[in-house]
Amino acid sequence: MSQLVDEAIKSVTSEPVKYSSKDFQSDQDVRWCPGCGDYSILAQTQRILPDLGVPRHKMVFVSGIGCSSRFPYYMKTYGFHSIHGRATAIASGLKLARPDLTVWVVTGDGDGMSIGGNHFIHLLRRNIDIKVLLFNNQIYGLTKGQYSPTSEKGKITKSTPFGSLDYPFNPAALALGSSASFVARTLDRDPKHMQAVLKRAAEHKGTSFVEIYQNCNVFNDGAFFRFTEKDTKDDNVVFIEHGKPLVFGKEHNKGIRLNGFTPEVVSLADGKYSVNDLLVHNETDTTLSFILADMTYKSHLPRPVGIFLANDRPCYDEEMTKQIETARQKRGDGDMKKLLNSGETWVIN
Repeated sequence: MSQLVDEAIKSVTSEPVKYSSKDFQSDQDVRWCPGCGDYSILAQTQRILPDLGVPRHKMVFVSGIGCSSRFPYYMKTYGFHSIHGRATAIASGLKLARPDLTVWVVTGDGDGMSIGGNHFIHLLRRNIDIKVLLFNNQIYGLTKGQYSPTSEKGKITKSTPFGSLDYPFNPAALALGSSASFVARTLDRDPKHMQAVLKRAAEHKGTSFVEIYQNCNVFNDGAFFRFTEKDTKDDNVVFIEHGKPLVFGKEHNKGIRLNGFTPEVVSLADGKYSVNDLLVHNETDTTLSFILADMTYKSHLPRPVGIFLANDRPCYDEEMTKQIETARQKRGDGDMKKLLNSGETWVIN
């Protein structure tokens, strides 16, 4: 903590500090289960932060409850380990009170989609300049393996011994439906892709939402292996990039075209279709982003990974600051003592 204070003092009178990834590693022992995907997410986040040009004393990581929520302890920045589902609410208040800070939220599919679901959707619609990382392992890991809001239908767990009857949330579609301005998905076992997505999210002005497929090797091992492992990844994942056609497959011989508004897989090997017939991704197209997000649970379609949507629109925190300044110009500075003693007041002896 003292180092962060020293950096804050020096930043006023000297050149900005240049960081390496090690500068963002705290002195706390990282305690997740060996092999957990959280290690990769932590490492990739620490690798991209030096490139942002933001001093450590201007960064805050806020978490809720869950395995992912240990994150602030391992970051050599300011941090707040808050309460279950309320990380987005606390981060919102922090950003509104201190708009000069770069605020990140780290949450899980249980913490963010269940008890925190209401806070989550309102953060996105307001478009407060906060970066949200959702670790999705489709299970409650910290509380030992109950089904979560993203668990597949029929999931057998300690809390659903006969199989879950719930249809799972689609985090990307939920974010889009909440009017998010930046929505992306990446994989814990693809470090380079994750770094690129995290950097784009960090640079976005407004609420950035990144869903990260994260393997819980104790309570839900292999939930995403079809999309992350070398033998199956190429035929089951389509990487979406702005301005590029949707091509996938080990031989790059398959693609996605739109039949009306319905995506379908076509072969590029038989000559019937070419790259020119394929869907070209446009990350500013809201309608297209919904179509791609809806591919998520369609077993006959590859899983989209990348940036679904990146649009610019006014940030709530900036609009609030403008509103306050306008009111101040019209009415002058407020007087708290006068406000508290105005109207009907009485004294109790």
